[in-house]
Amino acid sequence: MRTQVGIVGAGPAGLLLAHLLHRAGIESVILEAKSRQHVEERIRAGLLEQGTVDILTETGLGDRLHREGLPHEGIELRFDGQGHRIDLHGLTGRRVMIYGQQEVVKDLIAARLAQGRPLLFEVEEVALHDLDSDCPRITFRHGGAETMLHCDVIAGCDGFHGICREAIPAGVLKIYERAYPFAWLGILAAAPPASHELIYARHERGFALATMRSNTLARHYIQCRPEEDVAAWSDDRIWAELHARMADRDGHSPIKEGPILQKGVTAMRSFVVEPMRHGRLFLAGDAAHIVPPTGAKGMNLAVADIIVLARALEAFYRGRGMALLDAYSATALRRVWKAQRFSWWMTSLLHRFDGADPFEHKVQLAELDYVCSSAAASLTLAENYVGLPLETG
Repeated sequence: MRTQVGIVGAGPAGLLLAHLLHRAGIESVILEAKSRQHVEERIRAGLLEQGTVDILTETGLGDRLHREGLPHEGIELRFDGQGHRIDLHGLTGRRVMIYGQQEVVKDLIAARLAQGRPLLFEVEEVALHDLDSDCPRITFRHGGAETMLHCDVIAGCDGFHGICREAIPAGVLKIYERAYPFAWLGILAAAPPASHELIYARHERGFALATMRSNTLARHYIQCRPEEDVAAWSDDRIWAELHARMADRDGHSPIKEGPILQKGVTAMRSFVVEPMRHGRLFLAGDAAHIVPPTGAKGMNLAVADIIVLARALEAFYRGRGMALLDAYSATALRRVWKAQRFSWWMTSLLHRFDGADPFEHKVQLAELDYVCSSAAASLTLAENYVGLPLETG
């Protein structure tokens, strides 16, 4: 087989890259280890920055997004039993949208199949070769047949546990990482949302987040230990903890209960590799970086990577040379590190750190008070939350 761009991974990053390349007349083949059903049913993040909504809309993927998505113009920070609204739209003129990552994936897969372009699921034994050459190769097994795919470029969009980053020789990448001393216990419940906007709560018992997937599906999280046993959390215990952490000074909680459909523990970590490129292999999304979910940046960062990479590839195939491809890593990393900073800051602001002394506790509350009472501080939070302007090199 021969193509221009070989894409490993059919998550949002790989699928969006293929979509943008198709619109630019550039051929690609997508290889995915999992089944289509698995990929479409993976429950992931559900908050899209304004820029992500804009790119999906501009490229013909916005119909269902705007029909079913929930636009939000603000968020609430809750501490000391009081809620404080941050007016995202009033401060920045921009919004965010609640629309599940799996729904974005479904839309992208449908568009790819409608284009009749190669999208191979359940691919096995994927390996990368000749990354330092002008014609890298991908070998794989699909449908029982061994295949070699010759490419000009390979895009590694296969997530944190994928094979692409591991294909880069030892010592080439510099790794930056931090593991946080807590995790999130998350639930999906058949219940109305607690509010029409997200509520981020800092409580002495630990952080809590009330969000949603739709007007009838609530998505809630509570801070827990990284080694937490989900089986130890009955439905009653989960609801009691959410009510306690979300309650106001009069003991009233906005949480609405319903049947819990899913439970799971999400680890909290920060991870970045530099550079995001080796030879003709370009890493994007979770293959290159992970952020704690507090700032809602994971999928949005992947989309930002892909916009930069797609524009660089279009310039390359239009005969404008390698300059933008050579600048890809540096350009993408500027945004990645700003998102890491914001995600680290939100995480540090809202979570309980075991062993923190009373001074640190008071400073944390003072920081929250400052953010909610200062127009400048509120604007800083808002412009990062809705998404910083894209840097394209």
